Amino acid sequence: MKLATYRDGSRDGQLVVVSRDLSQAHFVAGIASRLQAVLDDWNFLAPQLEELSISLNHGRARHAFAFEPQRCMAPLPRAYQWADASAYPSHLARLRQARGVVPLADALVPLVMYQGGSDDLIGPCEDARFGSQEDGIDFEAEVAVITGDVAQGASPEQALEGVRLLLLANDWTLRHLVRAEMALGFGLIQAKPSTAFSPVAVTPDELGPAWSGGRVHLVIQSLINGLRIGEPDAGADMAFHFGELIAHLARTRRVRAGSIVGSGAVSNVDRSRGFSCLAEQRAVEVLTDGAAQTAYLRFGDVVQIDLRGRDGASLCGLIRQRVAGLVDAVLADTEAAS
Repeated sequence: MKLATYRDGSRDGQLVVVSRDLSQAHFVAGIASRLQAVLDDWNFLAPQLEELSISLNHGRARHAFAFEPQRCMAPLPRAYQWADASAYPSHLARLRQARGVVPLADALVPLVMYQGGSDDLIGPCEDARFGSQEDGIDFEAEVAVITGDVAQGASPEQALEGVRLLLLANDWTLRHLVRAEMALGFGLIQAKPSTAFSPVAVTPDELGPAWSGGRVHLVIQSLINGLRIGEPDAGADMAFHFGELIAHLARTRRVRAGSIVGSGAVSNVDRSRGFSCLAEQRAVEVLTDGAAQTAYLRFGDVVQIDLRGRDGASLCGLIRQRVAGLVDAVLADTEAAS
């Protein structure tokens, strides 16, 4: 089953079911108007949505219409929680080495996670708005899950059963603000702007055997201005699977339905597959050439992220965002409203 949230002028949008090939959609107002309502009552409402999904995929849904990703908000436009991990040791190791820090042995790499802002999650085609190009604008292509309720102290196996939906994330990062905030020892706030998500969130069964061991064994593709940045395998070198990530979050508290947990920037040991953020590419340039050659993003650049199934088809739809200046974006909004 594939679900999306259409923009309707409200904060939380209108839930729709989307066909497997992302060509058709259907409103589900008779079942639930918002995705959060489905997550709150999953066992009762999800089977009803699944029936509609089957009808839509077989061409039997009476009021189907063409699916338009441009109309999509984030599947959960605001969420109870957005927690992002760093589940790929090769990503952290390269960044540490480029700073002259000796990387930890794989067996000693800790599971690290930060809690991001979840009050304003943005859609797949919205401009990403920033106040300054000098803050080191970077994207991070990730896989994420949306959970149901998970009990405090849940084991990784129990936590994995709490996965309801999978989706893509672009966890925007302002690299030049990261080190200053981390030096204060109190977490990241300004360095982590609003995160963007794919137009569609999918139930794990949509991935077939590619969803295995709490990992997504598929390629995540990142392009900037149409040029390939990376195509790493999201499952190949993920040291901590999603059950472990959710259990880490639930160690000292309950995790409530509608929480989103991210994998961190997808990274492979084999660097020939490219990267899921510019910071890692720049780190490799430092290690091989002595200096970074790749610039961070500038206003007008376009970032595209996609998760492809084994048949080559997009599973969650594209995240495709233009990097925009905050002043220009405000002026555009004012003109549109006038």
